[in-house]
Amino acid sequence: MKWTLIPLALILTACDGGPAPHPKTASEPNPAFQAQIQAIEKARAVDGQVTAAAQAQRKQIDDATQQ
Repeated sequence: MKWTLIPLALILTACDGGPAPHPKTASEPNPAFQAQIQAIEKARAVDGQVTAAAQAQRKQIDDATQQ
């Protein structure tokens, strides 16, 4: 009797009909943080401009010192 109950219990637990997982949806940013998000995006854009300007200045200095 034990030998038939153990496989039956294993089969029944393997066929668990649990709820299906929910699909991921795009989350909307919290409106309370919208100003901070925009400030960070602006800062990243300015950082790129400053980095490009610094590289151009270094190149000019290197060109001037090599002559």
